[in-house]
Amino acid sequence: MTYYFETYGCEMNKAESAAAEQLLLARGWTKALSEQVADLVIINTCSVRATAESRIVGRLGYYTGLKALRAGTPGAKDKTLDQAAALVAEKGAVPLTVVVMGCMAQRLLHSLKEQFPVVDYVVGTYAKNSLGDILTAVETGQKPFELDESPAYSFASLSVEQGAFSSFVPIMNGCNNFCTYCIVPYVRGRELSRPLPQILSELDLLSERGVKEITLLGQNVNSYNSDGLTFPGLLTEIANHLEKTNSSIKWIRFESSHPKDLSDELIQVIAENPYVCKGIHLPVQHGSTQILKRMNRRYTREDYLNLVERMKRAIPDLSLITDIMVGFPGETEEDVQQVLSLMETVQYQSAFMYYYNPREGTPAASYEDQIADKIKKERLQRIIDCQLRITTDVLKKRVGKTVTVLADAVSRDNSAELLGKTEQNERVAFAADQSLIGQFCSVHFDSLSGNTFRGSLV
Repeated sequence: MTYYFETYGCEMNKAESAAAEQLLLARGWTKALSEQVADLVIINTCSVRATAESRIVGRLGYYTGLKALRAGTPGAKDKTLDQAAALVAEKGAVPLTVVVMGCMAQRLLHSLKEQFPVVDYVVGTYAKNSLGDILTAVETGQKPFELDESPAYSFASLSVEQGAFSSFVPIMNGCNNFCTYCIVPYVRGRELSRPLPQILSELDLLSERGVKEITLLGQNVNSYNSDGLTFPGLLTEIANHLEKTNSSIKWIRFESSHPKDLSDELIQVIAENPYVCKGIHLPVQHGSTQILKRMNRRYTREDYLNLVERMKRAIPDLSLITDIMVGFPGETEEDVQQVLSLMETVQYQSAFMYYYNPREGTPAASYEDQIADKIKKERLQRIIDCQLRITTDVLKKRVGKTVTVLADAVSRDNSAELLGKTEQNERVAFAADQSLIGQFCSVHFDSLSGNTFRGSLV
């Protein structure tokens, strides 16, 4: 039997899709060439922004038509569905099972199937353990059944994509921060830290598969706490385990970090431990203390800049990536200028930039001083223009450096070149034999083309 995934949103969703795929592969399923000919489609959804949900709604409309065609429904349209039409012409009606999981599934847990009858199963945050039963039902031709949504989250034992050199490793789920714009605490629940033995066990499985780097995932990894072990201690335990077991894993990344919880102890671990990469994702969200307070971020502009200064002082080769939101209710032009000046001060290597979208059920959605979309978009464009210039300036300063690179792919533009990434998440293309894919190597940054370096193997 065959499957097809559509995954939207954050790295945690990507990790959970990879974990679900491991279950499918273990049962002998294979990946379909496209969604049109799959026996099972799993749509892993996001609710962080309204645009993400709107896109998924559009996809469910598409699957409504696809499912009708696959079922041999009279009058079903086959335009743009050539593969499905050919399948039905060859084999007759072929069932299609549609599963929706992820944050949108949790938010609309009891209404999604009513709104979209095409959906066979709605798998919320706490029902992922039911996937095995769903597969059994599909394999044996059973009708869809109701899932148990008992509030008990469990971590998958393995979240790697087949054949990947990099893997996500979830260490936490949920969030206790309740930023006023964010729906995550409502769909992911309270913070739950994964026990150390489970994490180390997954690392051993990843090492057996030749994985070279991991990214520890959580809505706020800095608040990790399992049996008294905090995040700095976890990083140290993981690094010690990798060294002791002679693991193939040499790099540790993590995200996301909440600035209010990033301690001096963690800064020291990042600075001193060779396994921990020096490219850090540190979301700021805004540069104005007034707006940060309305967002319930629980730090000020000055707090954030002080943290960055301490990090740069301790970690000379540090690079920072951030998240920036503009157009939050009550934001003034002066607040926007505060964002721009903070960006100039910090000099981020890159940033995820977006404008505020009200999310139903969050406090900020009911604030009266909402900003018009036209103003949001104009402000966002200024933020983007500023960051594009800063990114170029930051990367130009790296030309001439010799760095360690994980070669992970053949260049699409030139089959004689490989693509690789650095600790700082920079991308570089360099001439090398394909036998180096999956290996660490030294590369000299010769020049910069866009945001990709051109390099030479050392």
